[in-house]
Amino acid sequence: MSRHVAIVTDSTAYLPPRTMERHGITAVPLTVVLGDQALEEGTEISARSLAQALQKRRPVTTSRPSPEVFASVYRRVAESGATDIVSLHLSAEISGTYDAAVLASREAPVPVRVVDTGMVAMALGFCALAAAESAEAGGTVDEVVTAAEKRAAGTSTYFYVDTLDYLRRGGRIGAAQALLGSALAVKPLLQLDGGRIELLEKVRTASKAIARLEEIVAERAGSAQVDIAVHHLAAPERASALADRLRARVPGVVDLHVSEVGAVIGAHTGPGLLGAVVSPR
Repeated sequence: MSRHVAIVTDSTAYLPPRTMERHGITAVPLTVVLGDQALEEGTEISARSLAQALQKRRPVTTSRPSPEVFASVYRRVAESGATDIVSLHLSAEISGTYDAAVLASREAPVPVRVVDTGMVAMALGFCALAAAESAEAGGTVDEVVTAAEKRAAGTSTYFYVDTLDYLRRGGRIGAAQALLGSALAVKPLLQLDGGRIELLEKVRTASKAIARLEEIVAERAGSAQVDIAVHHLAAPERASALADRLRARVPGVVDLHVSEVGAVIGAHTGPGLLGAVVSPR
């Protein structure tokens, strides 16, 4: 019997639903806790509702999926015919999602390889797509994992936020870095480095920060064939304009995705987020 390797990821990959359906990718939802309500990302709370709650300064926290939720997903995927599962998740430096998946994998009815990609948002999404394409081509579990890890190794994530307060409150950036980012009212540019969110540069104004973000992405892309994702929270016009400029400026762009981040990432970045993922093919 031929082996079928199924791909599982989590809701922070922010893959378009049609893309997930086409490639048979399953996403396990993280949870957003809004006041005393626990809501599943992607189905029970929208990015718009989250942004409105943050603007009203309502208490918002996030939570990983439980091992029981992962176990249920693994059983369902196995029942659909998978003989192996590769489970790809956001950085373990940011979330306990990877740990929950590892716990669940030990009791799964088929072998599960859990991978900490060190990525988040479409940086994770591109890894899941690379894994799915390898599986569709008949790749073994090792080959599927290698495809995802290779994609992760070449992928860069940069983003601009209006304030570091949300990242500080959620413990995703140190208080010292948050203080540095707030000094003299500068606007912070950040990057994902080693699975952690790190302060990259400080720029004086929002417009200059966004121009610098564009410059960094264009330099990183160079003339290679790349996929690019532009993310935002409650800033669609800003995201669309950046995507148009990158499309004109990056000669090797293959696919360019523009999407609003979901509630989990949005809860830690706040409204006004503008991010870009560069992923060489």
